[in-house]
Amino acid sequence: MDYENRFEKILGSVSKDKFRQYANKLLNECFILKECTDTKNCYYFILKEKNLFTSFFSLLGYDIVVNEEYGMIALNNSFGTGRIRLRLLDSIILLLLRLIYIEEKKKLSQTNQVIIYVDDLYERYRGIRNERLKKTDLKTTLNLLKRYHIITNLDSDMGNPDTRIQIYPSVILALDIKELNCVYEEAKDKLKKYANGGESENNADEENIDEAQAY
Repeated sequence: MDYENRFEKILGSVSKDKFRQYANKLLNECFILKECTDTKNCYYFILKEKNLFTSFFSLLGYDIVVNEEYGMIALNNSFGTGRIRLRLLDSIILLLLRLIYIEEKKKLSQTNQVIIYVDDLYERYRGIRNERLKKTDLKTTLNLLKRYHIITNLDSDMGNPDTRIQIYPSVILALDIKELNCVYEEAKDKLKKYANGGESENNADEENIDEAQAY
């Protein structure tokens, strides 16, 4: 019996095409969210067939992480790989979004969505660096985070201060908690050097100082 037939036998009544589609989505997009329109169907399908997905990904060295409180599914690589390299600016924006999410959730009920204006990020960034963040730089970072379902934009131009951004609960787990303090301290040190004229902004933008983990 060939591998294709063996695989179909394991799947049983489960759609092979759906399994393939959603397995690839989980592998490539980091977070599968119940409240994200693009991943909602995928979330419920994986939840229903959790044992099947668990068995499949365990062969690849991944654990399925299901957090029904946050309505989120992710992969955790047992070998410490499957990580995304971030620029310093990406890490700073991610940390700011995480901080805002935690602050706003304290004010809202569990079912409320956390929605902010892009201007909130401009203001927060200005507060730690004392200069305005470039629109093109912020758009690049936000597009990256949108790709991995950390945020989504409710208006078209993600560089516009009046654009609304929804922050997903995946922002809580987007950085490995063991590395979070390290990233924060490095970011503060870098910003202090730039403020004192110690390093150029271009060098800062090109440097990869951190890796974000798909949980």
